[in-house]
Amino acid sequence: MSEGQKVVEVAAGSTDPEVTPKAKRRRSFRAAYKKKILAEVDAAAGTGGIGEILRREGIYSSTLTGWRKEREAAIDTAFTQKRGPEPKHNPLAGENEKLRRRNQRLEEELRKADIIIDIQKKVGMLLGRPLSQAPDGESC
Repeated sequence: MSEGQKVVEVAAGSTDPEVTPKAKRRRSFRAAYKKKILAEVDAAAGTGGIGEILRREGIYSSTLTGWRKEREAAIDTAFTQKRGPEPKHNPLAGENEKLRRRNQRLEEELRKADIIIDIQKKVGMLLGRPLSQAPDGESC
């Protein structure tokens, strides 16, 4: 067989052995590696050696930007966490909230009842029939 025939046979075959069926996944980096590279880049920021580090490591500047964002988010999370044990749930808190809502509802009903009573007094006065006086001096 000649070389020309081999090429034809490979081309006629269903798959080319040099072509991968799936794309490779993105590279993943360990936290220690990211920390080391970020420290090197921060040190080289004034000298202009960041591009050299990126080429040497084979990473893109966008990857570096993502790592910086991750670092800032981790720092923010670390400083916003509260120290000490988690507060225990108060078993009476639910009951207190329920009673607070009930009290608010009853106060609203009382306000409406007072308005209705005032209107009844005014209607009675207009019709010439004042409401009878209660024993303590208030009208009913």
